[in-house]
Amino acid sequence: MGLRKIGWCDLSDENFTNPLTNANGLRLGFTTGSCAAAASKAAVYMLLTGREKHTISIETPKGIRFDAQIVDIEREETYVSCAVIKDSGDDPDVTTGAHIVSTVRFLPDSALSTDSGSARSASQQPITQKDPFVVIDGGKGVGRVTLPGLDQKPGAAAINHVPREMITKEVLEVCNLCDYKGGISVEISVPEGEELAAKTFNPRLGIKGGISILGTSGIVEPMSSQALLDTIRTELNQKKALGATVAAVSPGNYGLDFMRQAYGYDLDKSVKCSNFIGDTIDMAAELGFKKFLLTGHIGKLIKVSGGIMNTHSKEGDCRMELLAAAAIKAECRMETASAILEAATTEEGVRLIEQDGKRDEAMAYVMERIMFYLNKRAADKMEMGCIMYSNDFGLLAQSPNAAAMLRGF
Repeated sequence: MGLRKIGWCDLSDENFTNPLTNANGLRLGFTTGSCAAAASKAAVYMLLTGREKHTISIETPKGIRFDAQIVDIEREETYVSCAVIKDSGDDPDVTTGAHIVSTVRFLPDSALSTDSGSARSASQQPITQKDPFVVIDGGKGVGRVTLPGLDQKPGAAAINHVPREMITKEVLEVCNLCDYKGGISVEISVPEGEELAAKTFNPRLGIKGGISILGTSGIVEPMSSQALLDTIRTELNQKKALGATVAAVSPGNYGLDFMRQAYGYDLDKSVKCSNFIGDTIDMAAELGFKKFLLTGHIGKLIKVSGGIMNTHSKEGDCRMELLAAAAIKAECRMETASAILEAATTEEGVRLIEQDGKRDEAMAYVMERIMFYLNKRAADKMEMGCIMYSNDFGLLAQSPNAAAMLRGF
């Protein structure tokens, strides 16, 4: 047929490399969604033409070309299976090296009525019997959604909508080029997926049996915070879908034992916001939560008392200065404030304040300032609450409404 190109998609078998880098010189990677789309394109090409493919190109939603190597090829009369090995570039992604496998088969026209992922053509015109169509599902190692509030409904394979659109677009382009008018079944699987899923957020999100096929841009940005922000939003959205009115948020599981013993509360139930306290407040308000309870160690929350809403050290690390200011406000000795500035940890700083007999006063002031900035960020859209603790001293301070919020869980 002399096939060569479909739009951006080069169908030649040249040896490809992906030397793409960001502004910091870090190598970009490609999402599981891009890998699934590339593998699906190559597989359907082999199914319809009978020709083996070892390389394929697609255009990602970000407009960046992905030149993929095709491996693990299996060809039979009724199906073709092949894989793309996930490469996350210089991003420390647990899915790097995973085989993203696509198995494509012919489908009868009767499959058009299925709810498992049939898709319209790229033009979004109503499907007729003269149009090719695509049905997408997940196989071994791709998770299955069990809870509401995620990108896909409960019962569906955890293949998000953008990867589904990418797969559909690439498969339909080949179908149209080959003048094929029938249905194509696409099953995405990941042999290593179930083991890898234990290292992801999927178990917390109620996604069982494997990893998710993800990606909105098709590109993995090295060291990007966007993936974490997307996960925070997903967790918040899921809590909302399950009926929660209070967004229980914590930077992490630091203090897990204290919260369980003091309040009977499993901190693991909280949405983990890492350093993105301000962004998490914004997202919770946008999603319509009525209340927001922040629970965390003083090492993170002391920064919030100074109005710092991204607590990563590269954004600002004035923990000891803020703690020294609280000590002065509580009328500690100047020698104590000076010693706090020399201390290595907030735990040691609190110990110095304790030795002056001013811990309660200083921590009450810290909480007052935390609440000031939390309320400022929330802009009266939510009722805010906070619990702050340390490893050595347990509860340091809490807002008046915090205990009542906890009882709502």
